[in-house]
Amino acid sequence: MTNTMWGGRFLASPAAIMEEINASIDFDKRLWRHDILASKAHAAMLADRGIITKKEGEEIARGLDKIAAEIEAGTFSFTRALEDIHLNVESRLAELIGPAAGKLHTARSRNDQVATDLRLYVRDEIDAIDGLLAGLQLALAEKALLHAATVMPGFTHLQTAQPITFGHHLLAYAEMFGRDRGRFADARARLNESPLGAAALAGTSFAIDRDATAKALGFARASANSLDAVSDRDFALESLAAASIAATHLSRLAEEIVMWTSPQFGFVRLSDKYTTGSSIMPQKRNPDAAELVRGKTGRVAGSFLALLMVMKGLPLAYAKDMQEDKEPVFDALASLKLGLAAMTGMVGDLEPDARAMKKAAGRGHATATDLADWLVRETGLPFREAHHVTGRVVAVADSKKCDLAKLALEDLKSVDPRLTEDAFSVLDVSKSVKSRSSYGGTAPGNVRREAKKWIKRLKKAAGSR
Repeated sequence: MTNTMWGGRFLASPAAIMEEINASIDFDKRLWRHDILASKAHAAMLADRGIITKKEGEEIARGLDKIAAEIEAGTFSFTRALEDIHLNVESRLAELIGPAAGKLHTARSRNDQVATDLRLYVRDEIDAIDGLLAGLQLALAEKALLHAATVMPGFTHLQTAQPITFGHHLLAYAEMFGRDRGRFADARARLNESPLGAAALAGTSFAIDRDATAKALGFARASANSLDAVSDRDFALESLAAASIAATHLSRLAEEIVMWTSPQFGFVRLSDKYTTGSSIMPQKRNPDAAELVRGKTGRVAGSFLALLMVMKGLPLAYAKDMQEDKEPVFDALASLKLGLAAMTGMVGDLEPDARAMKKAAGRGHATATDLADWLVRETGLPFREAHHVTGRVVAVADSKKCDLAKLALEDLKSVDPRLTEDAFSVLDVSKSVKSRSSYGGTAPGNVRREAKKWIKRLKKAAGSR
C-alpha cells in the first residue's frame, strides 16, 4: 500500500528496508507538543487570512487538541507506515474531522514544519538547561560561602602550587557555568526566529502572515530567507556546542570529586545518596554519580560532532540527511540535563574534611611564593632574584625532608642573611590565603563577598521567573 500523503505519484509500496531507514517516528514523536502547537498557530493564521474558513480553522484546532489529549493519555497509536510525527498527527486529524484536515498543510511543507518544531523544542530545552545551570551555580555559591576560609591546596600540573580556599575553588566553577549560561542565551537569541511559512524552500504564493505565526509561537521574528529557513541547523549545532562546553565543565568538576573522595586525597566525602558499593569489596564507596557525569561528556560532545558531520556536505536546501539531526539533539540535551541535576545534588551533599585539606595545603612547600614575595617587600630584591633565593631555601628543606615552616632560622640565613625571623610569618597557609586579597584572589573576605553576590543575583533571578 502506498503512503496516502503522496500516493498520487508513487504506485508501489516501499521496500521493508526503506521503511526501516526512512521512518523517524520512533524518535521524533518527542516533538508532538511542538508540532501541534505550530499546527494550531498555522491553522489560525490561515483562517485569519481567509485561506481556509473560520469553521475549518476551529475544527482543526479542536481536532489537534483531541490528538494532544490522546498522546498525553497514551492512547494515540503511532505508526511507522506514516514515517514521522507530522504525518501521524495529520492522518489522525483526518480521521477525527474529515477533509478539513487536508487543508492544514496549505502554504507549508514538512521542511518548514520540522524546522519550526525542532526550534521550539531546542528553545524549551535551553530554558530548562538555564534553570539547571542556575541551580548548580547557587549550590556552588552556598557551599562556597560556608567554606570561604577552608584552606586547601591549589594545584597546577596536579602538583601543589599555592594554598587557596575551598570556597574559592567552588566559585571558579560558578564562573564557568555562568559562561555556559551566556553561550546558551546567545544561542537562544539567534535560534528565536520562525521558519514557518517558508514552505519547501521557496516560500508560498498564498497571502500568509508569517509575522502572526512567529508571534503566536513566541519567536522574536520570522526568518528572512526561505531557503536558509529550511536548511539551517546552526541553532542545533550552536546549542550542542554550548552543551559540549558545559558538559566538559561538569566533567572537570566530576573528575575532581572522584580524586577528592579517594583515600589518597581524602578531601571530601559523599553520602550514600551519591555513591555505590562493590559486589565483592565491602569497604568500597565508589563515586559513581560523578563518574557517570564525567562519562556522559563523551556522548554530548559526540552528538555535536555527529551533527556537524551530517551538515558539512549538504547543498541547499533540505536533504533527508537532516533527519539525523534529532537523535543527537535529543540525547545530548537530555544527558546534559541529567548531569546538571546529578552534579547539583553532589555539590549540596559533599562534606569537606577541613583538617585533611589544610594539612595537604602545607605540603609541597606551597608557601614558597609567599617567601619570595616577602623578600621583595622587605629587602627590595627584584622578584627574579627573590625567586632564586627561595628556590635555594626549598632545596635546603628538601635535603632535610621537612616543610619550609619547620626549618630553623639558621637554615634560612645560610642561604641569605637578609632572611630574618619575620620571614616565618608568611609560611603559614592560613595567613597565605588571607594575604591574597587582590580582586579575584582567594582571600576569605573576597570569597565571602563574591559568594554573597552570586547568591543574591541567582535568587533574585529565580524569583523573577
